[in-house]
Amino acid sequence: QVQLVESGGGLVEPGGSLRLSCATSGITLDYYAIAWFRQAPGKEREAVSCISNSDEKIYYADSVKGRFTISRDNAKNTVYLQMNSLKSEDTAVYYCATKFWACRGVAGSYDYWGQGAQVTVSS
Repeated sequence: QVQLVESGGGLVEPGGSLRLSCATSGITLDYYAIAWFRQAPGKEREAVSCISNSDEKIYYADSVKGRFTISRDNAKNTVYLQMNSLKSEDTAVYYCATKFWACRGVAGSYDYWGQGAQVTVSS
């Protein structure tokens, strides 16, 4: 049974940082891509970042380039999203999702999803 569990969300002031974690089970992380998506109220779910299988190709949305960093620890079966210089427009529920092998930018391409973690950027 595949499970993804996000943690690390919360309330932070503009300019602050948070690190999200996506703990996985039921998959061999070497062979899977892990993506982070986010969904703000009234908006569609959008891709934020993705790290592919063991060759570790990495992708970022233009809106987060230079501020967010995705990384993986296969020994811990966990993927991280370090978020720096947070802005109010980063406020959303953040989801991690997984599919076999390579990253895709479309949410429908992913087979398994976590429950989501709320990130609120506000003063």
